[in-house]
Amino acid sequence: MLIQIDGTGGHATGQADGLPPGKRSRPSLVQAVWGGVANLVLRRPLLAIFQACLRCNSACGYCNLPLNEGRYEMSRQEIKSVFGDLYRNGLRAVFVQGGEPLLRRGLKEILHNLVEVGFKVTLITNGTKLTAHLVEVFDHLGVSISISLDTLDRARYERIRGADQLEDVLAGLNLLSRYRHPKFLTAIVSELNRDDVEAVVRFAQEQGFLPVVGAYHWDVGLYGKQDQALMYERENARLVFEQLLEHDLLPPGYVRQYAKDNIAWLKGESLKSCDAGRYSIAIDASGNVSPCLSLPAVGNLLHDSFDTIRARFDRQAIRCCSDRSSCNRVDGRVIGSVLRHPVAAWRTPISW
Repeated sequence: MLIQIDGTGGHATGQADGLPPGKRSRPSLVQAVWGGVANLVLRRPLLAIFQACLRCNSACGYCNLPLNEGRYEMSRQEIKSVFGDLYRNGLRAVFVQGGEPLLRRGLKEILHNLVEVGFKVTLITNGTKLTAHLVEVFDHLGVSISISLDTLDRARYERIRGADQLEDVLAGLNLLSRYRHPKFLTAIVSELNRDDVEAVVRFAQEQGFLPVVGAYHWDVGLYGKQDQALMYERENARLVFEQLLEHDLLPPGYVRQYAKDNIAWLKGESLKSCDAGRYSIAIDASGNVSPCLSLPAVGNLLHDSFDTIRARFDRQAIRCCSDRSSCNRVDGRVIGSVLRHPVAAWRTPISW
């Protein structure tokens, strides 16, 4: 899963390749646990999905984000202030994504600040811009990394991702061979790559990555663009997940449970209610907040308090979206799924 349960309560501090030395100001384990438990009980957000930038060097067929348009991006100091307030409001995990987050200037310093505040950080990237220097910094900070890879076929990769970058991704993955923290390889099942998914999962195993496999969905928010070449018959996509389970290719725990959730939806069954706005929120590069990327922003953290923004969430709209949509995004449902399947969560390994 993209939130790894960690009972250590700490990480290395000090200087790493140009980053300022840590001041050991990170909250104690008791403080961290108390804020998280309180939010679970009160059904308040624990997770923020943060778009560090809305620039990207890919053009994925299933992405509807308004990418590569000029807009204000919060400064490093603004991000530190905003997320400091969120931590005090009980949030404990951040998924840093884009666009492509590695295009964000000063990203390593931003991640340093998030870790120093006390967050468990997962970086979600296409992997094309990884360098040995960045990997060293991320490893020092204890950041989990999730890389998107839908196929090992160069031509199909270019058709799905809109850019001929497979060799760059493979080079980036190679840099992570000795990475000490959780690393995930995420594949999205579509019509174009459904015969390739098993090979991607086996490749992930060989490289020590946890494979996370989800279904392409369309007509749902900013990650639901229609692409006729990618759209599938549900039965065909369902077979991909069933074969992964039948061949015992997915690690025990949450990743396997997530595959079962995909099968349930592809069979036409309803998933449990989405966690958007309850346990997770989405924050764009400018500080605008929405319950998730499928719903419009209702406030900006540079101007409004977190509680003021939460009060504006349209719970009925969230429920309707959850009930009608094919969206089973792991970041939108992960915490509720962990709570419903705690044993699966604890059984999830750090590597595979």
